[in-house]
Amino acid sequence: MAGGNAIRGTRVGAGPMGEAERGESAPRRRIAFFCANGHETRPAFAAEAAEPDNWECPRCGLPAGRDRQNPPAPPHTEPYKTHLAYVRERRSDSDGDAILDEALSKLRDRRGR
Repeated sequence: MAGGNAIRGTRVGAGPMGEAERGESAPRRRIAFFCANGHETRPAFAAEAAEPDNWECPRCGLPAGRDRQNPPAPPHTEPYKTHLAYVRERRSDSDGDAILDEALSKLRDRRGR
């Protein structure tokens, strides 16, 4: 059986007191931000806080700006490159053919022995 001094159905910090017990909340203002997908976000900032130029959209993750008609462009991300793609950036096709021929000739020499 539970102890007799427990208050049932409540938790620490909860209660009917509300603002009087916790104190007054700081004055706030809501600022609208718009992303390239057309989502609108209105985070709350303290009244005296400086407002940021950009905000991350919580729905799609794109950067959001203050101008509804001209939102920030999505960031350009490079696609994943394979090892072969990096090799092809460093070497031309003729270099690759020469290296392949050299490797094949070494392999044939080893097998021929």
